Amino acid sequence: MLGKELRTGRLILRPVNWPDMEDMARLKADVGAFGAMLGGVRTRVRAEAEMAEDVAFWAERGIGIFSIFEEGRFVGMTGVHERPDGRGIGLRFALFPWAAGRGIAREAAGTALTFVLDAGVERVVAVAREDNRPSRIVLGSIGMSLLDQFERDGHIMLLYEKRRMLFQW
Repeated sequence: MLGKELRTGRLILRPVNWPDMEDMARLKADVGAFGAMLGGVRTRVRAEAEMAEDVAFWAERGIGIFSIFEEGRFVGMTGVHERPDGRGIGLRFALFPWAAGRGIAREAAGTALTFVLDAGVERVVAVAREDNRPSRIVLGSIGMSLLDQFERDGHIMLLYEKRRMLFQW
């Protein structure tokens, strides 16, 4: 395994790797899960290319994307990647629509965010469409603060961030 497996009261977050390819390809092809993500739904070829990037990111940085499992069943993904728009390390999360509405995204994204900040990353950003209320609620509930907004493809996008707390004595 490339990174550390994380556990919550009901979830297992496992660093994404090739055995997760079928699940990730289905998730990334699902309009309800990936329709609002940067780049939208993915083809199988694109999902495989992203898997290779995610595995390499874990190997290089010791942080990355996790597969989310509830009671042994793949329900989605969360974690961080290098944002293609140059805004830095970005938090992502996506669930199959049938898994939404039960706090899984908040629990998983919050756990992943804490792991990344504890690993030494100084700043993590996240971007959500202004009209994506569920994602905005998750981001606020895990302690991310609204920082800025910009337009992309005719949509108002909101930029959130969370910085690692530095304690001085």
